[in-house]
Amino acid sequence: MYLKRLNLTNFKNYSSAYFEFSPRINCFVGSNGSGKTNILDSIHYLSLAKSYYSNIDSICINHSEDFFIIEGVFTEDDSESPVICSFHRQKQKVLKRNGKEYDRLIDHVGRYPVVMISPADGALVTEGSEERRKFMNKIISQYDPVYLDSILNYNKVILQRNRLLKSYGKAGNFDPELTGVYDVQLIKYGEYIHRERMKLVDELTPVFNDYYSFISSGSETVQLTYKSQLSGTDYETLLRTSSEKDRVLEYTTAGIHKDDLLFEMNGYPARSFGSQGQQKSFLVALKLAKFDFIKRKSGLTPILLLDDIFDKFDSDRVEKIIKLAGNHRFAQIFITDTDEMRMKGILARLDIVHKMFRIRKDGEIEIISELKSDI
Repeated sequence: MYLKRLNLTNFKNYSSAYFEFSPRINCFVGSNGSGKTNILDSIHYLSLAKSYYSNIDSICINHSEDFFIIEGVFTEDDSESPVICSFHRQKQKVLKRNGKEYDRLIDHVGRYPVVMISPADGALVTEGSEERRKFMNKIISQYDPVYLDSILNYNKVILQRNRLLKSYGKAGNFDPELTGVYDVQLIKYGEYIHRERMKLVDELTPVFNDYYSFISSGSETVQLTYKSQLSGTDYETLLRTSSEKDRVLEYTTAGIHKDDLLFEMNGYPARSFGSQGQQKSFLVALKLAKFDFIKRKSGLTPILLLDDIFDKFDSDRVEKIIKLAGNHRFAQIFITDTDEMRMKGILARLDIVHKMFRIRKDGEIEIISELKSDI
């Protein structure tokens, strides 16, 4: 599976842009601010029906316009599937595949898996636990639609339960039977989410360790630890023991919405004790492990999006990653870089199937290097 063509209309800085891609390596070179990252984000939209960088669709519309359209063609087993994602300021977001509109956008998630590695990933280390829960959710949701439904339903029940707890505070009463109606649903969805997160971390950890060793030459030991209030207890007991606290504070204090994924390096928190370079290596290893995990679980090889890759690696390590693509460890890769000659040199040495685009700030797009495949 790979993305063959892409057409952008009023998406971010592109009023109009058209690309035909290589099935292996695609590079976008140009100065900062030229729009290289926006191309990768449009591919993320086609795969997951949302931007990698924001949950607000309207900010992705080109200035002074009212809508954007992203059109792509995926090639799968010698057949082509057009996918269109569009958004209008006054309307709902629309996603179509093969001309048929999805009733629910989430039904598209997992059909064309994607993994993005970006400078924005630093938030996984530096920000709060919500970022790391999102990271787990994004992985599992790309191969398990039941999990995605469970997350959406759990979050909805939490909002309803919290509103009920607020109303108790205003009225000065408490109805455990009514609260119990929501508890039954939290238990149903929460226990499933907890089980799948435990499986994820157990299976992801050894792959993550291997990638970190590959990237860092094994200079540190690293560990992922799933932290949950459900460890050692069941959900019903957890909700019962936190009931009085919930009543006083007027919100749900216990559950999988408090989970965290701990990042450790040599036995210490990576956030506090890892250097900037070590943290970057940690995050890239984590994302590459995510890639392998989705590939194994879904049977599909994700598209790999590498934004500003040299912010994280030296040329030798980037060359290793691109070489893995040539060995079919990865399938289709999209890379952005500011240094045209550096990327040209790597691709020339590896003699690998690729296509390189120069992106100018005025929106002009030029193909500057290409080695074709026999696909």
